[in-house]
Amino acid sequence: MNKQVDYKLFFAVILLVIFWMIMISSVSVYPSFKVTNNMVKLWLLDSPYNYFYVIRNIVHVVISLTLLWILVKVPYTFFEKNARYIFFWSLALLVVVLLMWVTFKWARWWISIPWIPFTIQPTEFLKFWFIIYLAYFFKKYNHTLHTFNEWFLPFLFILWSVIFLVALQPDFWTIMLLAPVATLMFFVAWANVKYILMLILSWFLLIFSVYSFWSYDKVTWKNLNSLWYITQRIDNFLSDEKTSIENKTINYQTEQAIIAIWSWWFWWLWFWQSIQKFWYLPEVQWDFIFSVIVEELWFFWAFILVSMYIFIWYRGAYIALRSTDLFARFTAVGMSSRFLMQAFVNIWVNLNIVPLTWITLPFISYWWSSLITSIMWLSILLNISRYIENKESLFKTRFKRWSKLMNFFRRDRI
Repeated sequence: MNKQVDYKLFFAVILLVIFWMIMISSVSVYPSFKVTNNMVKLWLLDSPYNYFYVIRNIVHVVISLTLLWILVKVPYTFFEKNARYIFFWSLALLVVVLLMWVTFKWARWWISIPWIPFTIQPTEFLKFWFIIYLAYFFKKYNHTLHTFNEWFLPFLFILWSVIFLVALQPDFWTIMLLAPVATLMFFVAWANVKYILMLILSWFLLIFSVYSFWSYDKVTWKNLNSLWYITQRIDNFLSDEKTSIENKTINYQTEQAIIAIWSWWFWWLWFWQSIQKFWYLPEVQWDFIFSVIVEELWFFWAFILVSMYIFIWYRGAYIALRSTDLFARFTAVGMSSRFLMQAFVNIWVNLNIVPLTWITLPFISYWWSSLITSIMWLSILLNISRYIENKESLFKTRFKRWSKLMNFFRRDRI
């Protein structure tokens, strides 16, 4: 056992957190003033100020790092032993959010607890615990991965139960994030190829059905329902960008993000000088913080940020490759892949490469539940890194990796 954690992974995440705290101090100036000004109107403050989110951000970081210090000492086998119970409670939270919710633009995503000064988003915790449970499930039934009744049907039941509860909120974008992660873990677990193809086909059918069955009248705006916004966003994305802007059919946030990113081309406004953060781009500290990073610091720093995400994914893949325990390997694959996928989806939304979603940028977006679950993700990966194989000579390591790769393609997966 390697008793040292993966310090390269740890310091890479810490650098992201530091960068996040610096950027929050810039992008949250006007949102902080707006929030505190409303508090003044309610006689809760004497005067507004511009560092409301900075203070809350510092509190969140201190709590998160304390949680990291505690959880990194908990053996990952604890999560394996209690995977069923924890996953059950994550499903229970999805039921609770339908009863005890905070509504924002028709969505029921948050649970508000009176004595806690922030809300909880159960789907963020689901992204973590669902991967833990799948790793436990794939390890426990690894010897029956080629059977339909004993393994594939129970797996589908679990998967579609989660999808059903998340869809009731509705949170279609979380489903679109969990689906490829589950399929990837499915593949890494040596599942039958025909089952993998069936799973991929079911995702395409799900997307097509949501887009088709929840459509609405674009002229009279009739037949609106809980999922009409998905069809609208896909339609806006597929239409010509200039035409959408002229006709004002493009999503407002997307339009302002495009302006922030492309207005200055090879020039930039430098730190604290963003224009879009003054409410042209609403709630910029959340999903569209990447666009302000580009506006203030140019693409060079955006490239560094993307490189950091890829490096963190690489360390997670490295830990997965060297883990001898199947649960640890599946968990590392799922966690690191979900992390990279979520980061790229958020960046692609800012660049208008994919339709608008409500997916945060890990360790950068101001989102309490996202930060906590990201810290939990980091803690379990660091703990798994304690148990990876010891370092060997470069020749032996490369030979073993080549052998594993060859065995991967030679093994009968049918």
